[in-house]
This record gives sequence, C-alpha cells and structure tokens, in this order.
Amino acid sequence: MMFQPQTVQPTLASLVQAFFQQSEGNWRSQRRYYTLKDGETQEVVSLLTVQFLEQGSPDLRQLAQLHDLTDETAMTCGALTTWESNYVGPSPKQITGSTVFGVEGTQLYRDRGFSTSKPVIAQFSMRDADIMRLRTEYSGNVFEEEIRLIGSQYRTRQTIISRAGEEQMIGQYLETRM
Repeated sequence: MMFQPQTVQPTLASLVQAFFQQSEGNWRSQRRYYTLKDGETQEVVSLLTVQFLEQGSPDLRQLAQLHDLTDETAMTCGALTTWESNYVGPSPKQITGSTVFGVEGTQLYRDRGFSTSKPVIAQFSMRDADIMRLRTEYSGNVFEEEIRLIGSQYRTRQTIISRAGEEQMIGQYLETRM
C-alpha cells in the first residue's frame, strides 16, 4: 500500500492573517496618483507603520463597536496602520493619520475610508498569502485595490477609483521595508 500525502489548502482566515503578519513593520511608501481626465499627477512619500492585531485586541473591539457588530470578538485579525505623508507638487501638504483594519469572513472593516473619515467595509479576496484584493464602495465611488508582498522587503499597491462606471484615478505605490 502506497502512502499518499495529503495537501492542506490554507483557509482565507489563515491567508489574511499571514498577510497582515508579514506586513507588520515600518515602510517607506512612494506613490503616484494619476487623475485620468485632466492628466494631473500627484506624488506622495509616506512613512507607514503596520502593527498586526490579534482577535479580541482592544483596537478590533473598538472597530466592532464602530460598525455596530453584536460580537466584539468576531474579527479574526487585523492591522493598525499609522502614517506621515508628504504630498509633493502640484498640491504640497503634510498629513498624518491612522486606520484600523479588521477581518471577518470576506469583509475587511475599516474605521475610515480612503476619502472619508466614516467607517467603511471592503470585500476582499486572496489568491495566496502575498496578494490581497479589495473592493470598497461609498459615496458613489468604487475603489479597487491590489496589495502584493514581494519577498520580505517590498510591497506594491495599485488602486483604481471609479465613479458612475468611469475610471477617475489610478494610484500606484512602491513600499520598501525600513
């Protein structure tokens, strides 16, 4: 009788947990936003800190309350991301902030959105532990994003923002671990 090894397929929960754990640390983000209609380009350099959050952490409990979830421990994991951003021309400015992300099933809860300070929910999928795809809709906008870990030192991100079925802006990012 021959022994047949069994292949264990990772669960979505284990993939997203591995993704957030691998993302933990300090990053330098260089990004460029392209406004499609007028051709304007905005460059941004940010310093990011990503902290992995375990199920039941105070930040995830607070996020669950913000989203009116009855079970404050329903989110299996998450991340706290803080940033300091410097917008280089044409509209120079500095911005600091933070976002809490929490996972339940195929939903990624956030305490704020890309262009709103209100709580939002994204649908997400993962091909493997290195690639997360997100789709978020609010205020008539659709945000489609892919974040890809490249080895242990780099991440790339691409965001496409659409309104009324028409693409408005593309954001491309290269993030380097510090």
